[in-house]
Amino acid sequence: MNKLFVYVIKNSVLIGGLLFVSFSALAEPGLPAIIIKDTAGGGKSYSLSLQVLAFMTVLSVLPALLLTMTSFTRIIIVLSILRQALGTAQTPSNQILIGLSLFLSFFIMAPVFSDAYENAYKPYIEEQISADVAIERLKKPFHHFMVQQTRETDLELFANLAGDDAYDTPESVPFSVLMPSFLTSELKTAFQIGFMLFIPFLIIDLVVASVLMAMGMMMLSPLIISLPFKLMLFVLVDGWALVVGTLAASFIVT
Repeated sequence: MNKLFVYVIKNSVLIGGLLFVSFSALAEPGLPAIIIKDTAGGGKSYSLSLQVLAFMTVLSVLPALLLTMTSFTRIIIVLSILRQALGTAQTPSNQILIGLSLFLSFFIMAPVFSDAYENAYKPYIEEQISADVAIERLKKPFHHFMVQQTRETDLELFANLAGDDAYDTPESVPFSVLMPSFLTSELKTAFQIGFMLFIPFLIIDLVVASVLMAMGMMMLSPLIISLPFKLMLFVLVDGWALVVGTLAASFIVT
């Protein structure tokens, strides 16, 4: 448990540091967080510095970056479909699913974060490179990760929509084309995994509904009867380990 806590804290600090690299490039060195000016009437006026405004901007787009550049989207969709297939309504709750998705995203993307830390954040903090160079290095591991998960057909679709010709190398794909292509591929992959998860539970629902119809118990909801069998099947096959393992193995991280 202690190792798990240290792992999560370490990656959280890393992400915060990487975000700091992005907004510090927009700010002047040594600029105070709050600027105080004397007014004509002897009072004082207060205004936020560029650093604070840039930081607030980064925080506002952080959820969008989480959805468009990490493994979070595929994981949360698959877990939501699994919950619906089990028929457990709001169990596990949304907070639990989001927490599990975040942890799995940290675990899956650990090599990406480590690469960004070693080649972008650490040299920048040690003042070996400028902020512009740090941002360029920071983008490379995320770009490589997203390209690995994206289908060529999706890249071709959005390249045609953008009016671009075929790209010579994966590294030449701009983020404006890669992000929607990556999201489309993630949605397709998540639905494919969700479909495979739905099949055994759908069979249980059909069998239970057929038995109830044959017994003339049409007023009894099949969901009430099938839920215990679904849970029993899911526990017997160690469902959570299978789902988490399948999700982790579905990502290509090199």
